[in-house]
Amino acid sequence: MIATQSTVFLKKYFGYDSFKSGQEELISSILQGRDVLGVMPTGAGKSVCYQIPAAMLPGVTLVVSPLISLMKDQVDTLQQIGIPTTFINSTLNAEELRERFRDIKAGKYTLVYVAPERLESERFLSLLEELPIPLLAVDEAHCVSQWGHDFRPSYMNVGRLVGRLRKRPVVAAFTATATDAVKADIVTHLHMNDPFRVTTGYSRDNLTFSVVKGVNKKEYLERYVRSRKNESGIVYASTRKEVEETQRFLERLGLKVGRYHAGLSDEERQRNQELFQYDDLKWMVATNAFGMGIDKSNVRYVVHYNLPKNIESYYQEAGRAGRDGEPSECVLLYGPQDIVTQKFLIEQNEFDEERKRIEYSNLKAMIDYCHTTDCLQRHIVRYFGGEDVPACGRCGVCTDDREAVDVTEEAQKTFSCVARMRQRFGINLTVKVLRGANDAKVRQFGFDRLPTYGALKQYKEKDLVNLLNVFVADGYLVMSDGQYPTVALTNRAVAVLEGQERVFQKITKVDAASASGDDASFEGRGDLFDELRRVRKALADKAKVPPFTIFHDATLREMCAKLPRTEEALLGIKGVGENKVAKYGGAFLECIRAYEE
Repeated sequence: MIATQSTVFLKKYFGYDSFKSGQEELISSILQGRDVLGVMPTGAGKSVCYQIPAAMLPGVTLVVSPLISLMKDQVDTLQQIGIPTTFINSTLNAEELRERFRDIKAGKYTLVYVAPERLESERFLSLLEELPIPLLAVDEAHCVSQWGHDFRPSYMNVGRLVGRLRKRPVVAAFTATATDAVKADIVTHLHMNDPFRVTTGYSRDNLTFSVVKGVNKKEYLERYVRSRKNESGIVYASTRKEVEETQRFLERLGLKVGRYHAGLSDEERQRNQELFQYDDLKWMVATNAFGMGIDKSNVRYVVHYNLPKNIESYYQEAGRAGRDGEPSECVLLYGPQDIVTQKFLIEQNEFDEERKRIEYSNLKAMIDYCHTTDCLQRHIVRYFGGEDVPACGRCGVCTDDREAVDVTEEAQKTFSCVARMRQRFGINLTVKVLRGANDAKVRQFGFDRLPTYGALKQYKEKDLVNLLNVFVADGYLVMSDGQYPTVALTNRAVAVLEGQERVFQKITKVDAASASGDDASFEGRGDLFDELRRVRKALADKAKVPPFTIFHDATLREMCAKLPRTEEALLGIKGVGENKVAKYGGAFLECIRAYEE
């Protein structure tokens, strides 16, 4: 019975006939009064898991959300489909805040989004004590864990709230990425009672991952962006300076590009973000301060101009591509200097020694990703402890059709050198010994007298550094944590030294950006897709909402494929609910009729 009712609500408000993996089980558990923990990749529909129960339950559902932009997107979307929703955050002035409090108390809203910092306000907590709150939803729940990649101390207020309310609500926590340690923290700190857990897997089947090494980053980026001139994308950089330089570079090419970092005024950040949301800017260059929770569905690619600090951050940021389920690309431009930058940022933070150790360990895992010869999607899934998955067949590794080269001899010389150096030194010094470098530190330790001194002198230094990093990523070598990691042998390397295993590698290639072209033709209907987008943009501008809150690109593509001629037929398109047909159906049907004529 519960499942049937929730499906009715799904179709009525969201326009879909069936749930995605894990959604129905989570919704049913919430409606039966059980706490839930959902670990679901970006685009898997986490928000629906608490929005539908909120629409079905009496009272007000409280949603704790970390960023103002996330709240605004969610509120805009829910208002569009007819579910009364509001938010409480620092953008409201005193009079607006008083008015919101009155309306919330009067029961005018089904959902209320709040920042975790708001739970420190005694006035707000007093209001909550008077309200019937059947459900407390915690978005981006990994922020509660100090072992996670984005710890926010204010999230600790959520657990305290659970104990303060007169009647304990159901607690529903959601995140896209969480290791086992982070999941345990979420359950503990949010005071969850034996939560029903769903992990739908970490694979993003619509995303293509690639790591590009050994290229001029600016030249690569120019080719890449130009080849996708009609597509929306985000370029992430590590520092404010890098953001500024990259944005100016793209602007000099005649591209209209926004920027976003913590050094800008609130007004400029908000303006650029809205221009991007409303499709008035196609490209954004930003630090990782941008994008968390941004529900823009039609980002077709994410380029990381620099190495991210850990895999959790990378997967969150890369996952902002293709939220609508359409094919999208995630490219990481890797350079050794990026490691130096990330280590500098770790040292600049006021971390205690244990936290620094964790940060360095996370960075090491990120470097391994850049050098792995395994499927990139599978590497990420394994990192998060997910069930093993087959190779994706799409990523930069899977599509690399070059013939593998036997490097067993190079591997044996390398592993022998590491052993003779007593496994106490880092990659750079090991490379100097292998190349026979005339280096003071090499002579100081007597390494110039080793049999392996100069054993691989025919290699360039950067090529040897890359080769050793590949050996680390593939499990032959292991690096210690810390700012100055040392390299040691694993059992697998010992097997190579003893002649029991051979080693094969592919030479790193310098690749030009592959053009994906413009939007698909939809059997020759690409021009209709453009017309539908223009209709959507006009309606969005009039309603003062982002275009994707009206319909996602995937919905417009299905209109192109099926050419609905009636409102009933339009309701058969995924993502088209009753409220949106009443509001916008006529305009889109008229556009389709005009196209057919």
